[in-house]
Amino acid sequence: MDSPSSNKVLDLVVDLDGTLIATDLLWESVFQLLKKNMLYVFLLPVWLLKGKANLKHQISQRVTIDPSTLPYRSEFVEYLRQERDQGRRLVLATGSARSFADSIAGHLGIFDAVYATDENRNLTAHKAAFLLETYDNVKFAYAGNSRADLPVFDAASEVIVVAPDRAARKWQQMHSTRLFEAPKTNFKTFLKMLRVHQWMKNTLIFVPAILDHMLMEWQVIVNSVFAFFAFSAAASAIYIINDLFDLPLDRQHARKKNRAFASGAFSIRFGLVVAASLLLIAGLLSSQLHWTFGAVLAGYLITTTAYSISIKRMLLVDVFTLAGLYTLRILAGAAANQTEGSFWLLAFSSFFFLSLALVKRYVELKNSVVEENNRIAGRGYRRADREVIAQCGIASAFAAALVLALYVDSDAVVSLYAYPWMIWPLCPIVLYLNIRIWILAYRGEMHDDPVVFIISDWRSQVVIAIGAALLLYGGMRS
Repeated sequence: MDSPSSNKVLDLVVDLDGTLIATDLLWESVFQLLKKNMLYVFLLPVWLLKGKANLKHQISQRVTIDPSTLPYRSEFVEYLRQERDQGRRLVLATGSARSFADSIAGHLGIFDAVYATDENRNLTAHKAAFLLETYDNVKFAYAGNSRADLPVFDAASEVIVVAPDRAARKWQQMHSTRLFEAPKTNFKTFLKMLRVHQWMKNTLIFVPAILDHMLMEWQVIVNSVFAFFAFSAAASAIYIINDLFDLPLDRQHARKKNRAFASGAFSIRFGLVVAASLLLIAGLLSSQLHWTFGAVLAGYLITTTAYSISIKRMLLVDVFTLAGLYTLRILAGAAANQTEGSFWLLAFSSFFFLSLALVKRYVELKNSVVEENNRIAGRGYRRADREVIAQCGIASAFAAALVLALYVDSDAVVSLYAYPWMIWPLCPIVLYLNIRIWILAYRGEMHDDPVVFIISDWRSQVVIAIGAALLLYGGMRS
């Protein structure tokens, strides 16, 4: 390793997590470790008992990172390259594990030396003392971002503050040092993190009450609204957790790389706090409903977590699980109001949402850039599976319409509706929605989430409104 420079221009020592990159590699590596095997959750506290340095070392032995996809602070990196071109010596000093630091330094190719955490020393806790000892009274400059960097700021002769937290910003304002701001986030960014547009899926909770003609009852309305927001809060929490598990994959995706955590707009710690708060809200709301709703919600949380960790990579199991998660929303609506789940409704929803799940996979396969016989990233499918997926999806669409047709001709409809014949148009409506989605998927003109597409597509909205009008005005209880 090179010895510290005694040149007149000060060496610039650069922090990694939060400064050079807009993420925390310890948190990222923990999620990647658990994604490989959830049983590691029992080893993490054992490793931590021997010190944080040992924890970081043990994780780094089992997890690798791709430095080319990390969210770098682009403006600051460009500044470092300019300083390097002008002859300044750059040093990377980080509390992250050495293997991670070496990988990033090798990728950027601008650092003359690397100091990092090893098996016996956690550099985060001792960085100021380590640098003072290393430089032996030779002045140095330092770039950091957080409260943990304050002792180093005080020890350095020149300070650059990058994307500061509250403590680092206060220090910077008191000392008027150079500042690189992080890109601004706003409430819209926060809503995108929560996937509020995906809450539309949870309107399925109202379906049992609508079909049983109970939605005009005040208590049913209250229960359904509580159930809707409980499910929405839980779903947003799971979306956040799913994003944290999928960071490496999202960064390789043309659109998903701009998500809040993949891009570094929000920190992983912030995401965990928000997810925990949302789960608390979901629990409080579900406590106001019958315990069976809480049981369904717990089943949803367990299933979605399993989906995020492993099921999404299983051939066909993933799409059946997605279809089942939609059906769980309908069961949740029935549980919230203690109504019986209709066999017809569950059968219809299973086929209908299986078709939509298969559309989602078909679009991913169509847009993938991998070779024909290779699996797409994070999935159990190859591009060669496209036609089979499409055939199964279209068959599921027709099966959903068939179940609906059989239901319309059943005794159940006769007993519930004064004019059963007015329900018949729902069959071609369902076929129109599904087949149109498949045609657009074939053309490459559809968002990879068909539910989001339906929500934003005015033609789908008009057709759905017509179907709702038929149910409300033509199918009133006799």
